Amino acid sequence: MNRFARLEQLVGSEQMRRLKTARVTVCGLGAVGGFAVEALARAGVGCLRLVDFDTLQATNLNRQILALASTLGMSKTDVARQRIGQIHPDCQVELRNAFVDAATVHALLDPAPDAVIDAIDGVNSKVELLAAVQGRGLFSVSSMGAACRLDPSAIRVADISGTTVCPLARIVRRRLHRRGIFEGIRCVFSIEAPREPCTGSDTAMEPAVRGRQRQPLGSISYLPAIFGLTAAAEVLRHLLGETLADPKPSWNAGGGRFFPPLEGCKGSAESPCRADGLNRGSESGARDPGRCSSGKAAESVRPPRGRSSA
Repeated sequence: MNRFARLEQLVGSEQMRRLKTARVTVCGLGAVGGFAVEALARAGVGCLRLVDFDTLQATNLNRQILALASTLGMSKTDVARQRIGQIHPDCQVELRNAFVDAATVHALLDPAPDAVIDAIDGVNSKVELLAAVQGRGLFSVSSMGAACRLDPSAIRVADISGTTVCPLARIVRRRLHRRGIFEGIRCVFSIEAPREPCTGSDTAMEPAVRGRQRQPLGSISYLPAIFGLTAAAEVLRHLLGETLADPKPSWNAGGGRFFPPLEGCKGSAESPCRADGLNRGSESGARDPGRCSSGKAAESVRPPRGRSSA
């Protein structure tokens, strides 16, 4: 029985062979990375290098596919390998139980994979990985902030230079700009503004095994999963030779940037469907960030400030 018969029916035998010989590295096996690995394994990718230093905890159960009552306390990499073995026994799984930083990142990318998925939470590790990937000319997809959001229709894919609204993306852009990196990294991000934690919720600092302690962020089951599946889709389409295109923004006379109108939002020649941005300087401040005047979610935009600004 050919377990990939339905996929081969879709892409053909030659493309299936490409997937079976492909090598993909996934850094971070949390809510986003776990679902990315799932999609890659079920697509028949022949070699997966999995990078994570952490173990599964009870607070992971609401969103991480690797987290079950039976896997709590286990290494994420070990659980991922067992799961892949049940899905795609012929897949070569290489485990790297390591923390990504300047000292480890280059070894984690050797030998060079065909693609890299960045599903890391920590900013310092994320920037080190993306800078190393760019320096080696590797294809990569980076997940930006998936927490504190509920709207799946606000998820977008674009070059890092085109990311908007997401605070994590803004920080990562600034850090990469300091290293002379302005573009060339595909990103999955959301144009939904992050929500504040609910009053009375548990926001106690979680103990950090590595890196600095961070305030936990609220999350829901489906949104990080969609981020991970989208990241895997970008990698799989790249491996299959598909063209990955972004919507191209236009610049209007007022210095604002807007994307093509959203479906069902007509706009007008004088007032095209465009985002109102974060509206920090608006008179009322009542408009939702990342929404156009019709109330539809749209690409949040800012005036151009030159390449060195975030």
